[in-house]
Amino acid sequence: MSIPTDYMIESFVTLANIPSPTGNAGPAIAWVEEEFRKLGLLVTRTNKGAVLATVKGANDEKHRLVAAHVDTLGAMVKEIKGNGRLRLTNIGGYAWNTVEGEYCTIESAISGKTFTGTVVMMKSSVHVHSAEVGKTERTEKVMEVRLDEKVMSKQDVLDLGIRVGDFVSYDPRVAVTDSGFIKSRHLDDKASVAIILGLLRHLKESGQKLPYTTHFYIANNEEIGYGANSNIPAQTVEYLAIDMGAIGEGQTTDEYCVSICAKDSSGPYHYGLRKHLVKLADELGLNYQVDIYPSYGSDASAALRAGYDIVHGLIGPGVDASHSFERTHRESFENTYKLALAYLLHGELMA
Repeated sequence: MSIPTDYMIESFVTLANIPSPTGNAGPAIAWVEEEFRKLGLLVTRTNKGAVLATVKGANDEKHRLVAAHVDTLGAMVKEIKGNGRLRLTNIGGYAWNTVEGEYCTIESAISGKTFTGTVVMMKSSVHVHSAEVGKTERTEKVMEVRLDEKVMSKQDVLDLGIRVGDFVSYDPRVAVTDSGFIKSRHLDDKASVAIILGLLRHLKESGQKLPYTTHFYIANNEEIGYGANSNIPAQTVEYLAIDMGAIGEGQTTDEYCVSICAKDSSGPYHYGLRKHLVKLADELGLNYQVDIYPSYGSDASAALRAGYDIVHGLIGPGVDASHSFERTHRESFENTYKLALAYLLHGELMA
């Protein structure tokens, strides 16, 4: 099997460098939409701003849906402080210590201009606050943005056009190593979007016909819990989310495998679909792991909560240090791609 690994990784790198915190993912959505159109797909936008592309299959009565999300963690300006620094409120579930020292970009809603800065603790100088630096818990109240502008007061910041509610994006710091590792923020879940692009490119170039009409849904609100949980075509009976596989102590998932989720915080995924995915992975000789994600929810589980009568499953590349300085490997891209393609081309439905 020829795998478009370089194309997927290049797509990820491009996409990772397009800021898209939840609530302000429009430019990333637009980029994906354009890629879909280049691949000759029928594309629609939902009212919430997500992208839905459709590939007609041999059976147009029962449909499948494959989802990933392009929105990421981020922040908003909560307060403009008297000293010209910014207090933030977070978007998505991450700990403040994971963004300490990170470069960021603030987008002015008034002008559209962007300004750079760094997330720091208020008392961060070891030479002045040595007692506090190591002991202070990193919370919203003690973190601030140091703007790369000559500002000494709140009014100086207001004069730049920065206001409460402006979006803040964190620098992804993408790096692809010679040893095959991909290091970046926002592998969750832009890696999966890139894998979907690889699948669609293969289908176009190979001319392979899908057994069922399949929709590819790129969501823009997953990090806050309601991603691809609406606008699901009525004929959809199976729903496969592609999202990162969680790595940590007690997990089976690693950075090289495709992870198949058996259960997350929402409960078990469909048992029949999970066993079907495992069978396909075994038949292909893939590096895979079945795992449980303790603090996790997906677009597929959100769709069930929204009341859709569907069979749901979840797979994805293994990603280390999720919601922090993330890392995976090209082998994980490849194993996830192979399993997803086998699923798409297989004629058996679980419903």
